Amino acid sequence: MKNEKHALAFGLLAVLLWSTVATAFKLTLEEFTPIQMLSVAIFVSTVFLLLICYLQGKLNRLVITFLSQPKYYLALGLLNPLAYYLILFKSYDLLPASQAQPLNYSWAITLTLMASLFLKQKIRKQDWIACILGYLGVLIIATKGDLFSLEFDSPLGVALALLSTILWAGYWILNTKNKADPVVGVLLGFLIALPFSIVLTIYEGAAWDKTIQGWLAASYVGLFEMGITFVLWLSALKATDNTARISNLIFISPFISLMLLASIIGETIHSSTLIGLAMIVTGLMLQQLMNPRNAEVKTYK
Repeated sequence: MKNEKHALAFGLLAVLLWSTVATAFKLTLEEFTPIQMLSVAIFVSTVFLLLICYLQGKLNRLVITFLSQPKYYLALGLLNPLAYYLILFKSYDLLPASQAQPLNYSWAITLTLMASLFLKQKIRKQDWIACILGYLGVLIIATKGDLFSLEFDSPLGVALALLSTILWAGYWILNTKNKADPVVGVLLGFLIALPFSIVLTIYEGAAWDKTIQGWLAASYVGLFEMGITFVLWLSALKATDNTARISNLIFISPFISLMLLASIIGETIHSSTLIGLAMIVTGLMLQQLMNPRNAEVKTYK
């Protein structure tokens, strides 16, 4: 049964939690390497999603779903969470979070271009305007407003942040063929990625003598970037008759995130970051409001 009040409550809670994760990323990366952080987050999220599937009586679907398309689910799991989050966490390690987060937020614009290429979707006038606004905003953020210098604090960090948008968009393009229950499908990805992340962590050989605060921060990422928040967001979408209205809530997330970064970590939020982010969000809103076909795809983060 649809319940718009519940949908709004679930959606707002999910957005508020997602707004905190950029801060959690930076706090965790003070102690953990990106692959260590990823391994802990995947493990915590996997345990949570297993519990959810158990409570919903869906555990028996895991093996059947995987065996129906093993190569497909293997590819999904290696793409997300493994490759996507490893690249994303490394970009946060190299850049101030106030730069990495808005750059990553341009993934929905990347999705438009990739959907045209791989799904043969027509790029409409408003999509081109959104792309121009979005990537101009990206350039303003990356150069701190000095567009003509093309000098970046960390060229590799900027490149990785933009690469993460390609990986995330690619994941959603592959996911258009996924007919499995959403929670089951995501859990399969985490189950596949977990052993690979553990092997990479062992190969890296970094020490594990972390503080309790570090472990809590890494666990927080697993719960509130990947696990609990995903379930809340799905619950919001299932409870509403207006997917676009719920998905539009995500536009407030980056601005809350910047305020938290400034108040908790003490990062300097440059005016160029706010201008660039405003351009990215304007482009995304233009797409969302004028192109309903995107509402079903652009609903997660």
